Order: sequence, then structure tokens, then C-alpha cells
Amino acid sequence: MKTAITAFTLALGFLAGAQAQTGTVNAICSTDQPWCELAAKEFTRATGIRVNQSHKPTGEAQAQLRAEAANPKTDIWWGGTGDPYYQAAEVGLLDAYRPDYLGDLHGWSVRQYAMSQNHVGGFYTSAIGFGWNEELLKKKKLPAPRCWKDLLDPRYKGEIETSHPGSSGTGYTIVAGLVQLMGEDQAFDYLKKLHKNVTQYTRSGQAQARNVAKGEVAIGVSFIFGFDNERVTNKFPVYSAAPCEGTGYEVGGIALVKGSRNREAAKRYYDWLMSPEGQQVGARANSLQVPANKTFKPDPRIPALDNVRLVKYDFEKYGKAAERRRLLDRWVKEVESQPR
Repeated sequence: MKTAITAFTLALGFLAGAQAQTGTVNAICSTDQPWCELAAKEFTRATGIRVNQSHKPTGEAQAQLRAEAANPKTDIWWGGTGDPYYQAAEVGLLDAYRPDYLGDLHGWSVRQYAMSQNHVGGFYTSAIGFGWNEELLKKKKLPAPRCWKDLLDPRYKGEIETSHPGSSGTGYTIVAGLVQLMGEDQAFDYLKKLHKNVTQYTRSGQAQARNVAKGEVAIGVSFIFGFDNERVTNKFPVYSAAPCEGTGYEVGGIALVKGSRNREAAKRYYDWLMSPEGQQVGARANSLQVPANKTFKPDPRIPALDNVRLVKYDFEKYGKAAERRRLLDRWVKEVESQPR
């Protein structure tokens, strides 16, 4: 009997040790869903650590972390525009983490660590632009847009789709980028005029490329890489352009959540996502953002930013919660409230 009890106790100890070795990490992913899913699968395959992961736009992800602040259920948040990450860091929702492989990362990624006091890492980058369905434009006898001013053409009424800046980090990047490009009052005058041509503001900025590809809308305003992916990978008649006047861009975020329950597993997931192995998963899932890690050759389908006129984006200013709230309040009052 004693031998049986001892064996049972040893077995329980072994199972507990195995569970501790594998572990679990609870994540929110705000980039393209196929990338989220493939990354979780490949990380588990490589480490044995199980990933419980939800997919949410950055605005919704930040709201969830706020709601969980007293009892955090999320361990790591990754992907999606960096501005909401700054805002989460500002109100104490994120833990600082400065990895020892910063030398493997592009300068724009390292700057994101510096600007956020190591609370937010730079995960990838990409620029805002236009995408259009070439066949649909020809059918409607409409020209392809090349500049921001082109989108105000009355012929595009009901033909343009973009995302809501309140729920979508992409949408907020568009608004903040235009403010920095044009000046705030001029940008809001522009957005009010553009509003007349917009058919809908989607919850997520990832919707535009697919909706343009399916012919549900002629023109989308979002990150360029999504439109290029629909053409290069999925063979839809979708083309893209960076606005001739200049444009905003994102540095996607990655961060550990303050007070998380599975910190060591979360750090392993974080480091794996930033490694060459993890960063290559994006292109494998047909997400064509420019990766932060510079120690491997990126997928040739990823659109280069060399010829794109990027605004001097002030991530520190426009990443603050008060500035985001002020711009969103003004957008709701002056833009969204207007009839179309």
C-alpha cells in the first residue's frame, strides 16, 4: 500500500513538473488573424507552451486591458498600431522589458523602446495608402486615386471605405498622420469633405484590403501591404499607391502586460515573436509588413518603403491618451456626426 501511494505521489509530481515546463500564455493579437493563428501554433510546436489567444483591434484590446487592470488575465499583447500601446503604457497597464537583442532590430524598432521607456517594442512597420479594385474602377469609369486630394472627387461618393479611428488603430493612424501632414484644422476640413464619399467606417483596419479584393467597395484607405498582398498572393485585381503628398505610418507594437500571471511564458512568446523564426511567420501567413528583426532576408513580396514620402510622425505626442481622446472627440463631433 505504501509503495502504491509513493508511486502515485511521484506520478503527480511528474505531471505537475511537466505542466510547469509546458505552461500557458494568454495573449491578445491585433495584427492580421492568419498571422496571429500561425504564430501561436508555431510557438507551441517549438516550445510546448500553450497559447490562449484572442484577436482584437488595438482600440478594443486596450479597452480590455483597462477593464482587467485590477485583475489582469492577459499576459502579452502584440501586433497592431503602436499608438494604443503608448496609451496603455501611459496609464500603467504594461510592464517595461528591454530585451538583450536590440542590436538585431531596425532603428525604428529600437526608437519605439526608447520613446516608451521600454514598455513598447517595435514589432513591424508599414505605411498608409490607397488600394483599389482595378476591374471595378474600369466598370464604373473611375480613375485610380494617387493623392489625398483625389479622394475628394464627387465621383467617388459611396466608393471609399476606411476604418473607425475609435476602434481601429489604423483609423487613428490615418487621422493623426493627416493632422501632421496638413496641420490640424486643414486636416479636419479634409476629413469632413472625405466623409461625404465614405460608404462605411469599419471596426477594424484589416477589412479594407479584403473588401476591395471582393469588389464590395472600389477604394480602401488602410495600410498598403494589405492591398499588395491581395494582388501578389491572392491574385485579385487590386492595386495600391502611397499618397503623393506624403503619408502616416505605423510601428506595430508588442508588450508585456503588468501584473500578468504567466510572465515567464509571456517573455518566451515575446522573444520568439521578435526572433527571425517568429518574424518570418508574418510573410508565411501572407502579412507583408516590414519586420523589425534585420538579421534575416525578408520575403520579397513585402513592399519597400524607400520611395514613400513618410511624415515625420510624432509617436510620443500622438501616442498619449489625452491627445488621442481629444482628436477622437473632435472627429466624432465634426466628422462622424455629419450627414453623407
